[in-house]
Amino acid sequence: MDANEKKYKMMTETPVEPLILRLAVPTIISMLVTAFYNMADSFFVGKLSTEATAAVAVVFSLMAVIQALGFYFGHGSGNIISRELGKRNYDEVSYVASTGFFSAVFVGIILCVTGLIFAPALAKMLGATPTIIDEVISYMRIILFGAPFMMASFVLNNQLRYQGSAVYAMVGIVTGAVINVALDPILIFRCGMGVKGAAIATLISQIISFLLLLVGMSKGSAIKLSIKNFRIDFYYQKEIFKCGLPSLLRQGLASISTMILNHAAGAYNDAVIAAIGIVSRVSMFANSALIGFGQGFQPVVSLNYGARRFDRVKKSFWFCVKASLGFLIIISAIGFFFSEEIVAAFRDDAEVIKIGSFTLKAYSVAFPLNSVIVMCNMLFQSTGKTVSASFMASARQGLFLIPCIWILDGVFGLTGLQLSQCITDFLTFAFAIPLLVNYLKNLSKEERAHKNESIA
Repeated sequence: MDANEKKYKMMTETPVEPLILRLAVPTIISMLVTAFYNMADSFFVGKLSTEATAAVAVVFSLMAVIQALGFYFGHGSGNIISRELGKRNYDEVSYVASTGFFSAVFVGIILCVTGLIFAPALAKMLGATPTIIDEVISYMRIILFGAPFMMASFVLNNQLRYQGSAVYAMVGIVTGAVINVALDPILIFRCGMGVKGAAIATLISQIISFLLLLVGMSKGSAIKLSIKNFRIDFYYQKEIFKCGLPSLLRQGLASISTMILNHAAGAYNDAVIAAIGIVSRVSMFANSALIGFGQGFQPVVSLNYGARRFDRVKKSFWFCVKASLGFLIIISAIGFFFSEEIVAAFRDDAEVIKIGSFTLKAYSVAFPLNSVIVMCNMLFQSTGKTVSASFMASARQGLFLIPCIWILDGVFGLTGLQLSQCITDFLTFAFAIPLLVNYLKNLSKEERAHKNESIA
């Protein structure tokens, strides 16, 4: 039995609960460590000044754009890979994998060059105020050099994960993250490089992570990447677009809403930018565990949907909703009752702590709703329901959030700004329920039709 057949057997016959957990643990670790080293820059830079903390928070939205494009190509190609493995179309898989990987590299290079040329204008667009724009540009230019490596790493990580090789994906991501955390204090403080040192630490870690994931792809995958298998024709790009669009919308709109949030916060002062930036990083850390769990669920759903094992699709979904709900209730309680201590760990500034504490409490109130929101999004995306997945991805990060920021800030001022994500989560949850009910009805129809075909 070859490697592809072994993976097919594992994904379609192993009980879904232990299978999801086996795939989820490495991805949870990968996501948490990635989020941790994103927080590390804020933590160490926070020891310098409020302005430095604000500068890192502003560039975070650019990193979200890079991540969005990486997830677009990674999830787009990964979803197809998983479903084609489920159908046993092994030859098709190598074309999809190579197309997703090299497309990400090329787009990353274009983004890097464009960003470097227009750095001052880009910094202002991201929400840099006159008091922090020099530090923003300094940090941003170095981050841009890492764009091709970061995007390619997200692609490799997801392609490995969607094949069921989550451990190889974890090793590459975790190693890079550990190196970043180790280098931060050395370059920022010992070498006296300040904000620029944090950016260099991130760049080095991204390059190392990319190289390790490339090795993992050669060791832990039956798929071989080759420029000869790269396809620029409409069919492959269309398929990646259909499967990757929800991720692009989710991450891309998150970046746009962060920019809008930075501009709105900048109308008050740098302490507001710093406080909201800290809370964004903290909430991202908690959300990373949820996404990591969901990423253990996605390859199981994709492959079993391709194999027409609809019973395993439904069982996997409900298991993940129940497990993630319990987890998020605990996390939300910690965030609500220890909000001051959490914010103070990043910046010992009374105004930043006061603003950040209330914002974190507001985030925590609605956070458990993401057990349904995120799992619905991943379910729709993994089974090729592009419209529903794209709406769910757009709703929480942009479709509802951006109007909430503008309206609530205009009506209630800073308090409205702090409540915007909480209100958005309630609205997104309300729209997720009817979409889920309709999806499950259609899935049952597909299941009955497949059974009738099998009998005939």
